[in-house]
Amino acid sequence: MIRAIRASKTAAEERAVVRRECAAIRAAISDNDQDYRHRNMAKLMFIHMLGYPTHFGQMECLKLIAASGFPEKRIGYLGLTLLLDERQEVLMLVTNSLKQDLNHSNQFIVGLALCALGNICSAEMARDLAPEVERLLQTRDPNTKKKAALCSIRIVRKVPDLAENFMGSAASLLKEKHHGVLISVVQLCTELCKASREALEYLRKHSVEGLVRILRDVSNSSYAPEYDIAGITDPFLHIRVLRLMRTLGQGDADCSEHVNDILAQVATKTESNKNAGNAILYECVETIMGIEATSGLRVLAINILGRFLSNRDNNIRYVALNMLMKAMAVDTLAVQRHRVTILECVKDADVSIRKRALELVYLLVNDTNVKPLTKELVDYLEVSDDDFKEDLTAKICSIVEKFSQDKLWYLDQMFKVLTLTGNFVKDDVWHALIVLISNAPELQGYSVRSLYKALQASGTQESLVRVAVWCIGEYGEMLVNNISMLDVEEPITVTESEAVDALELALKRYSVDVTTRAMCLVALLKLSSRFPQTSKRIQAIVVQNKGNTVLELQQRSIEFNSIIQRHQSIKSSLLERMPVLDEASYLLKRAASSRATVSLTKSAPSAASGGSLKVPNGAVKPPPAPLADLLDLSSDDAPVTTSAPSTAPNDFLQDLLGIGLIDTSTAGGAPSASTDILMDLLSIGSYPVQNGPLATSNISSPGQVTKHAPGTPQVIDLLDDVNAAYPSITAFQSATLKMTFNFKKQPGKPQETTMHASFTNLTSVTLTNFMFQAAVPKFIQLRLDPASSSTLPASGNGSITQSLSVTNNQHGQKPLAMRIRISYKVNGEERLEQGQISNFPARL
Repeated sequence: MIRAIRASKTAAEERAVVRRECAAIRAAISDNDQDYRHRNMAKLMFIHMLGYPTHFGQMECLKLIAASGFPEKRIGYLGLTLLLDERQEVLMLVTNSLKQDLNHSNQFIVGLALCALGNICSAEMARDLAPEVERLLQTRDPNTKKKAALCSIRIVRKVPDLAENFMGSAASLLKEKHHGVLISVVQLCTELCKASREALEYLRKHSVEGLVRILRDVSNSSYAPEYDIAGITDPFLHIRVLRLMRTLGQGDADCSEHVNDILAQVATKTESNKNAGNAILYECVETIMGIEATSGLRVLAINILGRFLSNRDNNIRYVALNMLMKAMAVDTLAVQRHRVTILECVKDADVSIRKRALELVYLLVNDTNVKPLTKELVDYLEVSDDDFKEDLTAKICSIVEKFSQDKLWYLDQMFKVLTLTGNFVKDDVWHALIVLISNAPELQGYSVRSLYKALQASGTQESLVRVAVWCIGEYGEMLVNNISMLDVEEPITVTESEAVDALELALKRYSVDVTTRAMCLVALLKLSSRFPQTSKRIQAIVVQNKGNTVLELQQRSIEFNSIIQRHQSIKSSLLERMPVLDEASYLLKRAASSRATVSLTKSAPSAASGGSLKVPNGAVKPPPAPLADLLDLSSDDAPVTTSAPSTAPNDFLQDLLGIGLIDTSTAGGAPSASTDILMDLLSIGSYPVQNGPLATSNISSPGQVTKHAPGTPQVIDLLDDVNAAYPSITAFQSATLKMTFNFKKQPGKPQETTMHASFTNLTSVTLTNFMFQAAVPKFIQLRLDPASSSTLPASGNGSITQSLSVTNNQHGQKPLAMRIRISYKVNGEERLEQGQISNFPARL
């Protein structure tokens, strides 16, 4: 049959041979042919391994098992193991045969039954046959003991409650000399520890000494050819015993103390020039790290891992790095001694070793070694593979931000990273860099000069270009006049025209990236104020984007050209340097943004416009993260509707000056960044509300938005709405209640709003136990003052008032939204009303 199947040239021929043989076997089964039953079962097993159905032969297995001869039983049990599994109901019929064979006088038949039971045992069979298996653990024959131990493992896994039945036998078998029995019993003990806490405590008391003796005997034994592998006696038994020691010693000081000496002996005597020896050493190290070992033993283990790092085998180095990462939580100082070797692994040719070594280096960094480690990583950044640069750049930026105590060193390292791998730097990193530069006036001149030189040397790194463009726009006069020179600097000669050249080159080079081009246009506009002689040239550059297909750039070009051409009187005030950005507030919000999970799409679906937002060119963009990007120049995160006033974060002046996304203030009592900067500069009073989206609409009254063509100058519109009042709104009304809100703002604090709620009873029954509750999204802070009363008179003959203080931390980006719940009693019966308020005036 096998020759015929192998001779088949096509799958169809093979299927024909199988069908013919299966038909012959079915006929033999029908005729109850006992002479060839075992041969037919052997054929069925071969056919089964080829993937053909053989279920019709299952009962033949049971008949062969019930036979008296060993050959028939052998084929029967083999067929049972291959053709059936524990889910088959047929197994119920074989339990009695198994029980008889487990009690058979022939050890080979007993072995067959144990093998079958160990492979297909179900929970019911385990409960029925556990006593027989437990008895066989005490027989004299080592092969039977070994098979009984392996079968016991299956029983304990299927029925953990039976673990206590095997505890005593397992502990006593640790005195055996036969390695096959020992390795099986050690595995059984490990399984017992996992299955039962009681078994774990029992084995801690009764098996530790036996394990120590086994490990000592195996380590010190002379050459034994039947167990020798590469000059080491039975490394498999070594490893099994070490794993069991780790399980027993974990969290137990007494047990750990008993095994400390033998672990030290294994760690020092085992040779590491063979793979078997390395496997034992690795397992020994893992055991030392897993138990309550002494500090000296842990240092010894970490030194072994240090030797592994010098091994040529990539697998050994990888597992060593993995283990050293775990060891960092146990003994950081010992791992630090191998810092040089670990750094070399960062430069390894194998990518998995590089990444794991980089993670370990990141854990090794502290305040004392941050500078040399960072220097090594930055030096390697220049020659590393492109695939690895993203991970390496992220780690370096994280290290510099986390451990820098010197702002100058921080800036130097970030400038190097931006120059080498600026395309891999994430947005939040260079945003944070800009915030730091804004908060370091003594280093602003150094920063703009360093970035200008870097831009000249390497203008292909996107993040470098963005930071450099921003700094040149803000601090261009420092660049040209060499203001705030440091001792470590050499003066450079940069003319006003050369500064404009740098921005023009960046504008042309990044013709695809809208954000970079938008930042270049803003920087050029600012330089037109700082360098009046270049104003005509800058105007010519800006006008080139007048017909740009990207609406954002077209709009900026038209409006910036209008400012340069028509509004000379206010241009210098409008384009003053940005106020100092609040570094602490930004870093706090940046950390919180990663944990924020609540968005307005859940708390106020009507305010989220169905979950998708429209940008100027008509594309659809997902809702923004709870914390808007600090310098997101192309974001239109709040839609403009024609039915109610709304607010967008790309307010013309906010885009122009890059402010208004976080609360900031300048020294000497300068206005909040969220306050309209032009009102303050012109000294015409504080503007109590956030301006509407001047680039896209002209707010003529609190309830109306009038569209106009992009590019129409709207600077004068800032004066139209200074004294606008906030109308009262009916926030909630039902058949029983009416709630109205009045609003009040403090000058200079547009993000803060005081609301006065007034509740009126529309029924003829007095409401008692009145309570008002409110909930807001995470980016809003809410404080509720006590209500004026808990009783609401009937028929509107009085009201309850209550004040609310609201702070919108994303003012100008996201509107207010609130869920309310009002509870009260009517004639002693409790009532509850709730709803959602999303019709707040948009400029709140």
